[in-house]
Amino acid sequence: MLKHLIAAALLCVLGCTPSDADTKGPAPKAAVKDGPREVAMLGAGCFWGVETWMEKLPGIVDVDVGYAGGKSKTVTYEEVSDGDTGHAEAVRIVFDPTIVSYEQLVTHFFKIHDPTTKNRQGNDQGTQYRSAIFPQSKEQQATAAVVMAKVAASGAWKKPLTTTVEMNATWVKAEEYHQDYLVKHPGGYDNHYLRDLKF
Repeated sequence: MLKHLIAAALLCVLGCTPSDADTKGPAPKAAVKDGPREVAMLGAGCFWGVETWMEKLPGIVDVDVGYAGGKSKTVTYEEVSDGDTGHAEAVRIVFDPTIVSYEQLVTHFFKIHDPTTKNRQGNDQGTQYRSAIFPQSKEQQATAAVVMAKVAASGAWKKPLTTTVEMNATWVKAEEYHQDYLVKHPGGYDNHYLRDLKF
């Protein structure tokens, strides 16, 4: 079990670049206190960076990292790292839809990772690193389809999207040491960054 953890950590370190998580900039607009809340779940490779880049958006209430899309509801990092549980490393985002829309979240998602590399982000390889959208409603599913069509039609990525859309996905919150990893480890490694793409 320890060897799996070490191997997974080594893969993430080898496949990542220094994090831009500590880049200074204006604080995003906060969610309205006691305002409406929605949940989004997205998988875009190593969840440390995805968490950080989603937190940069306005209207974000909370982001947790975890495992989505597999059958088991009691999976561990070591099990997911083996790549055969069906789970993807993912983030669960609670957001205020009066400040940021689901469409904006999904559009941002397509700018912070490469959705054209099947089951891979950088040197991180396996189904657990797949590009995936886990809609929480039929409305989110429809919105995801619209955004994906827009991204594909733009030609910005130059290659076909490999992103999956997976309804009714399980969610397992990851172990505490993975939560806010790049906050706990400033200057840590992250293979995500914001591309200047137009969709």
